[in-house]
Order: sequence, then structure tokens, then C-alpha cells
Amino acid sequence: MSVEDNKAVVVRWFTHFWGADFDPAIIDELAAPDIRFEYSLHQPLRGRDAVREFALRFREAFPDLGFGATAELIAEGDYVVGQWKGGGTHAGPAFDDLPIGSLPAGSGKTMQFTGTTVIKVVDGMIAEEVGLDDGVTVLQQLGLIAAA
Repeated sequence: MSVEDNKAVVVRWFTHFWGADFDPAIIDELAAPDIRFEYSLHQPLRGRDAVREFALRFREAFPDLGFGATAELIAEGDYVVGQWKGGGTHAGPAFDDLPIGSLPAGSGKTMQFTGTTVIKVVDGMIAEEVGLDDGVTVLQQLGLIAAA
């Protein structure tokens, strides 16, 4: 596939997996069966089922969750890099998929943060999604660590 084809896959993924209009069907459509999925704020995941479970739990806890691009995608070979911004308000059940602490149900805490994601696309499927997010900002906004 061309880098433009790979970018198109990532745009669809960012729109339907990370965007405000989440569609869980995108996981079966675009995620490789053994997808590697890692962000500093969450436990590393492997496989579609783990990614689906994570996404559904994250969206249940933060019903208005949504992320969008802040720059043009950069691509070379199988890799596509994107910068993003997003967040949401914790209005759902208790949430503990964070490196420290947890949120009780309906805490009302809001998070808005940025990050960069590197996605590897192989044969039109997302084989890896590895991101670096501004976890310190999130943990401060959620009241799990003190602001400096």
C-alpha cells in the first residue's frame, strides 16, 4: 500500500475509533487481530478483543470522549504519525485504567490533553498504535496528582 493509502486508513481509525462519533465496528474492520496498542496512561494491550474492551470501558466512563487531529499526518513506509488533542468528562462508572489512582463513579472531572501517536499499517490493517500522551496533565486535571 502507498503512504497515502496508509494515511487514509489512519484517518478512518482516528475518526471512528478516537473521534466523538465512536463506532466499535471499526475495530474489526481496521485493527489487526494481534494489534499492539500502547499509551502511557493505560496498560499495554494486545489484540482486538483487548482494544475493544478498553475502548468500551473508556467511553462508558467518559461518555463525551473525543480526540481530533492538530496537524497534518506524516507518513513514511508502513508508519503514520499524528498529533492530536482531546479529552472528556468522567460522568460514568468508576474508572481505574490509569497508572496511579482511580476515579469514583461520576466524578465530574474533566480532562483535555495532547499527544502524538505512531501507527504501523500493514496490508491495510493497523498492526501497532503507540502513543505518547500528556499523562501528567491528565492526572493533575483528574485530581490524582497535585499540580506543581
